[in-house]
Amino acid sequence: MEGSCFGNHQREVRITMDHLKQVTEEFGRQAQRFDRWAETADDQVAARFQAALGEAAEGYLLDVACGPGVVTAAIAPRARLVIALDATEQMLEKAKARCASAGLVNVDFKLGDAENLTFQNAQFDGIVCRLAVHHFADPQRALNEMFRVLRPGGTAVIVDVTSSEDAGESKLQNAIERLRDPSHVRMLPASELLACMAQSGFQDVETDRWSMRREFEEWMTIVNDPARAEPIRTVVRALAEAGRSAGMGLSVKDGRIVFFHQWYVLKGIKPLGC
Repeated sequence: MEGSCFGNHQREVRITMDHLKQVTEEFGRQAQRFDRWAETADDQVAARFQAALGEAAEGYLLDVACGPGVVTAAIAPRARLVIALDATEQMLEKAKARCASAGLVNVDFKLGDAENLTFQNAQFDGIVCRLAVHHFADPQRALNEMFRVLRPGGTAVIVDVTSSEDAGESKLQNAIERLRDPSHVRMLPASELLACMAQSGFQDVETDRWSMRREFEEWMTIVNDPARAEPIRTVVRALAEAGRSAGMGLSVKDGRIVFFHQWYVLKGIKPLGC
């Protein structure tokens, strides 16, 4: 039995490492275009995260899967220190450049894995994570790690895109997303993401959501791989014309394929005594 358990663990580690390699390759190629998109994707990013963090915004903060540093740069002006962590060196370079351009000197940058944080227990007053959970091989493990390194009474703010609560629609949307970006694992339904937060130990979880309109061509351009566009375009247009929304409002307007992403924000507190 021990040998079997050890073998299973080795396979899990190998799968995780393979996925992390895929993430770094994918976002290494996407870095330049993702950087431009992320800066304009949510013009309320600073206000949303600052408001949700509350008093924690003035302490020691961790930005998990920081990408090109849009959130990092938004929260750093009030913070004592921000550590910006990402698995992709090219994304960290974009984050460094953004923070340097803003004159921010209270940000440290670290290459790392969200599912295996190297920080001590209870090290941070606040943790933020934007549009990354659907790329984690094990979202529950990542949330558990965020809970571990957050101090008691600290605040975590998680923002991600979610899929339909209908299992069939969720499966279809995630299949489309994986065809576009193989590092995509799964957009969780909002109810499942909320349950993961609770399982990690977060309490007093507050939520909000909003929809963001997307256009197929803009969405495909970000991944910086033109060879993928034509077959995916054919598939999603056929789905839209057949009346299949894929839980994302797929439709054709004036010849253009359009849809929406459902953004979901969760604010959770680590209870005192944990």
